[in-house]
Amino acid sequence: MYAFTYEAPGTTADAAALAAQGGQYLAGGQSLLPSMRLRLARPEQIVDLNRVQGLAGIAVDGQTVEIRAMTRHADVAANPQVQAAIPALAELAGGIGDRQVRARGTIGGSLANNDPAACYPSAVLGLGATVVTDRREIAADDFFQGMYTTALGSGELITAVRFPVPKKAAYLKFKQPASRFALVGVFVAQTDSGVRVAITGAGLSVFRHAGLEAALNQSFTPDAAAQVLIDHADLNSDLHASARYRAQLISVQTQRAVSQMLG
Repeated sequence: MYAFTYEAPGTTADAAALAAQGGQYLAGGQSLLPSMRLRLARPEQIVDLNRVQGLAGIAVDGQTVEIRAMTRHADVAANPQVQAAIPALAELAGGIGDRQVRARGTIGGSLANNDPAACYPSAVLGLGATVVTDRREIAADDFFQGMYTTALGSGELITAVRFPVPKKAAYLKFKQPASRFALVGVFVAQTDSGVRVAITGAGLSVFRHAGLEAALNQSFTPDAAAQVLIDHADLNSDLHASARYRAQLISVQTQRAVSQMLG
């Protein structure tokens, strides 16, 4: 390691004040700490959010599930209210990484990092959730802006995520076997405003697929999804899978998600 200062504030106001002085937020540490070990990140000050009061917890109020930013993946997966209101979200959380990652990783940290293959962004975008910060509320469609890039301003702190409860939803992930990130993950949701399809792992950032959404809004069947041509031109291609293979995975997993929802 290298020299840096460490702060553990107890309130969001104190955390924000430290960040305004150049501090780097630390949530679960599942992305930041490995980056520091590899010298890909060299923050001079760490602002540990684990002692900030009120930043963890889950509440279900009517048709909204609110998950506070420092809530661990394992707690989302095991929460009976989440399991009842949005089973797909609980299942998604239970499939992130391994047990150690789920015990430490947080929803706020995942969204702020916006890894192109992370699972949570697909749920946030697929469900049309709202990201709440210490300054404002940001709609999911405006939040994700590119690889490791979000609408968050400098020092802006995610405090919670509000998920509207869908009519039905499903998340299907084809795992990269070593990292357990999504080679391709597809989140399909039937919402009050129509079908939303969010895809992670296939592009430079999570994205919605307009063609699949249009087809499924007309006919919510696996056959309708199968008829949609998935353009591979802008998809990732690497040693794990070609862009064409990822395009095929998007189609197949969307069909399976629809079948699961109908079943």
